[in-house]
Parts: sequence; C-alpha cells; structure tokens
Amino acid sequence: MTDSHLFEADTADAYRHWVAQGARRVAARVAEASGPFTGVSPDELEPVVGAIDLDAPLGDAEAALDELDQVYLRDAVYFHHPRYLAHLNCPVVIPALLGEAVLSGVNSSLDTWDQSAGGTLIERRLIDWTARRIGFGAEADGVFTSGGTQSNLQALLLARDEAVRREGGGIGGGHARSVLPRLRILASECSHFSVVKAARLLGLGDEAVIPIPVDQLRRMHTVALAKHLAQLRRDGLVPMAVVATAGTTDFGSIDPLPAISGLCASAGVWLHVDAAYGCGLLASPRRRNLLAGIEYADSVTVDFHKSFFQPVSSSALIVRDRRMLDHVTYHADYLNPAASARRRIPNQVDKSLQTTRRFDALKLWLTLRVMGADAVGGLFDQVVDLAGDAWELLENDRRFEVVVRPQLSTLVFRYVHDGARGDTIPAELCDRANLYAREALAASGEAMVAATVVDGRHYLKFTLLNPRTTLDDIATVLDLLAGHAKQYLAEESAYAHAA
Repeated sequence: MTDSHLFEADTADAYRHWVAQGARRVAARVAEASGPFTGVSPDELEPVVGAIDLDAPLGDAEAALDELDQVYLRDAVYFHHPRYLAHLNCPVVIPALLGEAVLSGVNSSLDTWDQSAGGTLIERRLIDWTARRIGFGAEADGVFTSGGTQSNLQALLLARDEAVRREGGGIGGGHARSVLPRLRILASECSHFSVVKAARLLGLGDEAVIPIPVDQLRRMHTVALAKHLAQLRRDGLVPMAVVATAGTTDFGSIDPLPAISGLCASAGVWLHVDAAYGCGLLASPRRRNLLAGIEYADSVTVDFHKSFFQPVSSSALIVRDRRMLDHVTYHADYLNPAASARRRIPNQVDKSLQTTRRFDALKLWLTLRVMGADAVGGLFDQVVDLAGDAWELLENDRRFEVVVRPQLSTLVFRYVHDGARGDTIPAELCDRANLYAREALAASGEAMVAATVVDGRHYLKFTLLNPRTTLDDIATVLDLLAGHAKQYLAEESAYAHAA
C-alpha cells in the first residue's frame, strides 16, 4: 500500500479492515487477562521499546500490531479486571468505545463551528445537561477539558481574574501586579494536588494556597475555614477562591458543601467544587443528596472518565454564570473573529484554554443515548455499595486497620498484625511491610492496589470503580497482601536474629 493511498477517499475498506484488526487484538487481550498486570518492570520493557527503529517502517498493519502486542498490549494495565483496585481508573462502557471510534475517524476539532458542525451543538447540549444536574440555572455554561487538572486550573484562572477585577483593576495592568501577591486560595488538606499546581501556573506560588484542616471523616473543617477567611481580611489579603472537594482522591470524602457555600456567599468569595471523582453522584438514583449545596458553587469540575465510566479523556468545567468565561476569550482574526460572536456563531474556542480539541463529548452523548443516566448512575451506586461492604470486611479483620468509613468508593487501610488490635508491629517496620506487600502484589500480576501517606505513615488504598469487582475479589486481595506482608516481616525477623 502506498503512502498516498492511506489518505484517499477509497480507503473505506482499508479503514474497516484495520480498525477491526485492532479491535480483535484488544478484545483478545481483554478476554484472556488473568490479572490486571503482567508485573513487567521498566528495566525489562524499556530495551524492547528502545530497540525499535522508527525510521524503518514495517509497511504492514498485521506486522505493526504484532509488534504492538509485544511492547504494549501484552503488558498494559487492564482496568477492566475486577482485581484492579488501585487508582481512579474505570472500566469503560461499550457505547463510549463506539463514540471513541467515531470521533477518531472523523477527527473533528471542537474549536470553531466550521470545524465541528454538529459536534459543537452536541457538546453544548451536554454542558447544559450537566449544569442542570448540578442545579445551575439558564445562565450556566462550560466547556469540555482534558481532565480534572485542566478544569481546576481554568476555574482558578477565572477566580483569579474576577478577584483582580473586584479589587479595581484588570489582569493585564499595573494594578494587577499589586493585587496578585495578596491573593489566597483556601482548600482542605485533602484537596487534589492540582490546586497547588494551578497556583504556580497562575503566578501565585505555593504559599498562596492555605490548607484548611479536616475533621475525622477527612472533610474540610468549616470552623477553621471561617477563621482563615476572617484572618485574611484582617491581614489585608484577598481570599480569591475556596476549593471544596466532592470526592477526595484518597478518602472519597465530600466536604460540607452547604456550610462552605454559606461562608463563601457571606465573604463574597468564589466557590469552586472539585467533583472530578464525585460527579457520578449527579446521575445516581440513590445518592444525589450527597452533593447537596453544589448548586451554590461558582464553578464545578466533573470528570466523566472517572465515575461516568468514559474513556480518557472526558472532563468538563461548568460555571454558574457564563459571563465568567469571558476571562479566557480571545478573538483571533483567522479563527474566531469578534464578528462571528456578534453573529452568534457557536465557537467553543471562545471558552477554552485549548484551541484544537477532541470531540470527547461524543462518548458521553452515545452513552446517555444508549444506556441513559440512571443506568450509569446505577453502576456508580454499585461500587459505592461495594466500598461499604469492603469497609465492614476490613473493620472486622484484625490483620488490618482502616482509616475512615467511605462516602464514595475508596478505602485507606494497612496491614498491622495477625493479633488483636493494638498488638501492632513497630510503625516503621509496618510502613516497610505494607510498601513491600503492594510492590510484591503488583509484581505477581494477580492484583493492583494503590498507596498513600496518612499522618506520616504509609497506607494502602483500594479505589473501587469496577462494578464487576466482588467482595470475594477484595477478600482474596486482602489475603494476598497479608501473605506478602507476613513474608517480609518473617525475613526481617530472621535477618535481625542472624545479625
């Protein structure tokens, strides 16, 4: 096949053939996966990838897929496996995969109408749908993004520029230079790291983010928030935004949104709710009440590629007042001239930090049109139910201690001992045993769990986002972890005695 033939209109048959071949390869690997991972190490795989001569094409799709199987598909981490319990990665629903195939084949760019007719309107319709689920009114708007980090960045950019405007200046003037060092962002100790990252990118620095203590359930302490807001005003500083989290990464905790929104309203402070994880509750038939108060936010991050079971990437930023998006609007004569806005031509680039942008909204559109919101929300309810059952399992297993009962679908725990609670091994040795158990489990390929640090100590973490995971799967993984930890402790004990 010639290079030019790859771009000709009569390659429809080739397109069908190649895509079908790729789908068959993936389907075979998914079907035969005995675990979520092979345990391959970077040292093993890197030389294989590095030996490939990218200047010597294979000239054949079958050969390229054979090679790809060796360098990627064989050792990929498969989130669909019921014992993948590590990070906020979800198995994806089939209608979304269909959307991925369609959007990649057409390759629309969701910046201007003349590049994405139809696609623009579908994205706008989904933004409206999400805004209504949040509880926003007719003035709401938003845009799809690459993920929660970008959504949070854009939200805080809008909050920054609004704060500068309220202080009597524009972001580009000399007045802004005097205001920016005084801006502060308040977020809980358990908020996502992207809040600090955004502060850096916005020219504010790490010191602009004030961590607010959390309660025993790992939710923002509102009394502490109120004290910090008052202190900032007394110090002549400007509270630019409060970031509340609806589903923290480690604990799945939901900050008390009604109380926080009341404090923000009284203080005249922008409220951003990071619901990247908890957004699945927007479709939940049984737990929507957990997001009560989100409707008072100024902006909300949602990650459909977490709790809506969509392929990466699929995120959005939703704002209560569409005028706030003017802070990121720039009219380029070659792309979206101001005249197009006056003619009401719908150009999504007017709202986005990106220019060229994938039609990721199509995946959610097809999911809703095939399955419906209740079915998607029901899947999220399943994993939240499972997390509650897993918490009871851990709470009654004397080998482990668990930090907090989950509101969503994460569990933070660690192996402590086979004996009664309180009969624990030394903390430092316990840390090493848990880290070893996690690494040994991943190397075995039987299951994968995550790790985190709580109050300076090392813990393990289940993130449950697979409706096909069962309590038996979790019990098996706990036994595997305990076995690896006991092995480490036995070896450490033998070494200590030998010494």
